[in-house]
Amino acid sequence: MADSKRSESNDKSLGMDRRICRRDFLNSTLLASGSLLLSPLAPNDLLAQGKDWTGYGGVGDYQNSNGNTAEVMDAGHKIRDHVFDSAPPNADDTGETFDCVVVGGGISGLAGALFFHDQTGGKQSCLVLENHPMFGGEAKRNEFMVDGQRLMGPQGSDHFQVPYPYSFMARFYDLIGIDRLQFEYQTWGSSSPEIPLGRTFEAMPSPVGYYFGRKFGQNPGKWIVDPWKNQFKGAPIPASMKNELLQWRERDAKAPVFQYPGDAASRRLDSMTIEEHLMEQGLSRETIRTMLPDEGGGFGLGPDVLSAYTSYAFEELHSVDDTPETGWNAFPGGNCGIARHIVKTLIPDSIAGPHTLSAICENKVNFAALDRRGQPARVRLGATVVRVEHQGQPNRSPFVWITYTQGGKVYRLKAHSVVMAGGCWSTKLVVRDLPATHREAYAQFYRSPCLMANVAVRNWRFLYKLGFSSAQWFEGLGCFTSVHKVPLFSGAPPTIGPDSPTVITLKVLFSSPGKPIEEQGNLGRMELLSTSYRDYERKIREQLTDMFSQSGFDASRDIAGIVLNRWGHAYVNPQPGFFFGKDGKPAPRELLRAAPFGRIAFANTDLSATPDHRTAVLEAHRAVGQLLDQVIT
Repeated sequence: MADSKRSESNDKSLGMDRRICRRDFLNSTLLASGSLLLSPLAPNDLLAQGKDWTGYGGVGDYQNSNGNTAEVMDAGHKIRDHVFDSAPPNADDTGETFDCVVVGGGISGLAGALFFHDQTGGKQSCLVLENHPMFGGEAKRNEFMVDGQRLMGPQGSDHFQVPYPYSFMARFYDLIGIDRLQFEYQTWGSSSPEIPLGRTFEAMPSPVGYYFGRKFGQNPGKWIVDPWKNQFKGAPIPASMKNELLQWRERDAKAPVFQYPGDAASRRLDSMTIEEHLMEQGLSRETIRTMLPDEGGGFGLGPDVLSAYTSYAFEELHSVDDTPETGWNAFPGGNCGIARHIVKTLIPDSIAGPHTLSAICENKVNFAALDRRGQPARVRLGATVVRVEHQGQPNRSPFVWITYTQGGKVYRLKAHSVVMAGGCWSTKLVVRDLPATHREAYAQFYRSPCLMANVAVRNWRFLYKLGFSSAQWFEGLGCFTSVHKVPLFSGAPPTIGPDSPTVITLKVLFSSPGKPIEEQGNLGRMELLSTSYRDYERKIREQLTDMFSQSGFDASRDIAGIVLNRWGHAYVNPQPGFFFGKDGKPAPRELLRAAPFGRIAFANTDLSATPDHRTAVLEAHRAVGQLLDQVIT
């Protein structure tokens, strides 16, 4: 009884009892244990609690589409559990035939639809089928209203870089009406001395605070400001570890080490892990796993299992300026701004108002306009595609049958061509007549989950008092965050300061160093699926309290709302050999990119092995080009 009372008292001090931007969610004891998730049926049982698992979704267009909601996960797991292995006899034929159907309404799918529409002059019909209640894939946002101010945070995909002025990406931005020169950001507006702020939560401008907690024997924890600049002075780590890190930094470990992708040097990188590459550069395994656990985090897992080429893969996506301070731009809610611009271009009255940054950002989506009969381009939401198969032999088929579920019913329609723009985990199951060669290639794709937690706070003075706006840590949920300024076209106040409300974004990855790559992904999904909203909320409140109570943070007072975005298969994890192949065999992605399979072409960032909105667009452009060159007559 005493323990129960202490727990209740602790929850109250954390603000767990406050009915602000949250609900009363189910007790975690109702959830399946992690071990039960090894059963293929357990996740469906687990997610049957619906919104009690999904949690609060915020306000605005995205309030019913925060990450993979319970409904979305349940629909997806029916595919995994072979519910649709046989064609459903009760499927209603919609009677529709489209020239192109795009499966997946993320940036890759939306861009594919736009390219198809643009390159056929709008004379060919195109339908996007998206399983979530809102288009954008991981390029969506969360919205809060805090003390009368509208705040936004990214659900996943976050920022974009400045392209070369006549490049493919520059022309794409022009096509959808994004002018980076119109991105004017908030300025400092406080009487308190200014500290640097980036344009995105991933920018991390100096000074950066490093937190050393219980993992390092510190209780209470200890903040060190800009340890790299200050030679890790005062950091509670061994002198030998400090020396390793500083010598590694001095060698400029990220200097170019190959001339072009696919040369002997880049293939050698792809033959080893990041960890092995770093050890060649003088770091010990202990130092890597203690101080650089997120090295490679842009690909979902850690350095022990990822190809060393991932450390350099983003350099293939050339930009005029790729420095976070000056070359990165971000919409208030991340790359949902790009998705909204694509849809507005594709279907002009899908978002009210003119084709301006402000209107597209601030105005509501006209959901009725997305899927109107007779218009050349359409987007159908809440539609989970469960079967895609040619009518007859793929090389002679006149069309493709597409079966999908929507609102608890099963439908089917025809398409003369298909772009599979969803992830590899579903594509390999959904395309029913996929040949063995393609299935074997997809079997070499591994995926790991991500939790994006957006925490709306009434001010960030607790960070400011410590002397920085960006923080990094090495235990608990996530490992970094950064307060940032937002562009003025969003309707935000023109200035920002420590007393401004803001959104703290935590990106949580699920690595298990030392375990095989596939097992790490499965363990991460078990944790993501078996943890209730309430338990995650408690962990977030406890972690922020541990790190910032010393500077005045009060979870009960300062947190205005928490939205969780669970992405069960967020990242493709390129293992050694994924980029250029190994043992004399081609890279698995190349077979899928080489040509259409019958009337089906494949897109998604999976096939680039580099998770970025630019690769999503580039893969879509290739897939649509293949269909127009070889399939559509």
